[in-house]
Order: sequence, then C-alpha cells, then structure tokens
Amino acid sequence: MPGRPVWQVAGKRIPEEEQEAQRWIETVIGERFPEGRCYEDALRDGIILCKLMNRLSPGCIQKINTSGGDYKMMDNISQFQKACTKYGVADVDLFQSTDLWDRKNISLVTQTIFALGRASYKHPEWRGPWLGPKPAEENRREFTEEQLRAGEAVIGLQAGSNRGANQSGQSFGATRKILLGK
Repeated sequence: MPGRPVWQVAGKRIPEEEQEAQRWIETVIGERFPEGRCYEDALRDGIILCKLMNRLSPGCIQKINTSGGDYKMMDNISQFQKACTKYGVADVDLFQSTDLWDRKNISLVTQTIFALGRASYKHPEWRGPWLGPKPAEENRREFTEEQLRAGEAVIGLQAGSNRGANQSGQSFGATRKILLGK
C-alpha cells in the first residue's frame, strides 16, 4: 500500500513494501536477488546488505564474508548495521541481528532499508535511486529583538478572548418547561 509507513502495523509484514525495498536494492547494486529464494533468505547472510552499503558509500565495508560459518554471516549483518549508523540512519531505525538471522521480525529489516533509503537523500554524492519520501529539511527562522517584543503583546486565539468570561451565546440541553395547573 503506497504511502503507508513500514512501522504502521507493528510486527506485521507488508509484502508491497518488501517488494519495493527489494526492487530498490536490486537497482542500486545492479543485480537481482538469487532465483528461488524469498526476501528474508536472500538478505539473511548479509552479503546483499553489505553490497548495498558499499554502493551507497563506497569502501565503507572493507571485507564482505562470502563463505564461512554462521558467525561470518552474522558479521556481515553487524558490519551493515555499523555502516548504516555512520551513513546517518538513526539507531532506533536499525533492526537487531536476530531479527533477520532468526527471521523474528522481518518488518524491522524492511524498516531499516527504508530508513537507509531516506538517509541517502542527505548525501549529495548519491545520485539515486532513492527509497521512500524525502525527509523534511530544517526551516530555521531568525527574528530580531523588535519582532520578538511585538509578539509579546499579542494574545493568541488559543489563549481565549480578552473580553472577560461570560455565558452569553451558550445554549445546550433541553429548555425547562413549567407546567401550570397540574
């Protein structure tokens, strides 16, 4: 469902977003996911994730482990996470290694990939493609001392009226009926 953030449905996988993340990764690294392997299995050894980081930030991961035991593959995931942090992805957007390795929470893996896609907007050396919406930029404003003082005299509408409190104009509830002669 386009436009719906990955984290909106906590812990539930959103296939459309996984497909979008997969297409983005394939475009960036210039190769397709292995034939016949599902999304999480293709990412599980961390090789594709490391290739992705090295395309976004060349040389950020010196050695990608392509063979060896589980420890070597988990090291790829750890290297990817460290590179993401250096690239500008917030810690709260990173998945835990076990989320991917043990397939505990694949939606968090997708969330991290989307966060990485958003972080790529902030790197002018990266010419695209991007993933997800462009993050908002700071719009800092500077006010003179005179402008700040002028604002002190204004009572905002959120603060109410400066005419005094009264109940004029209020009408709620049923009117009172007085029945005579009963």
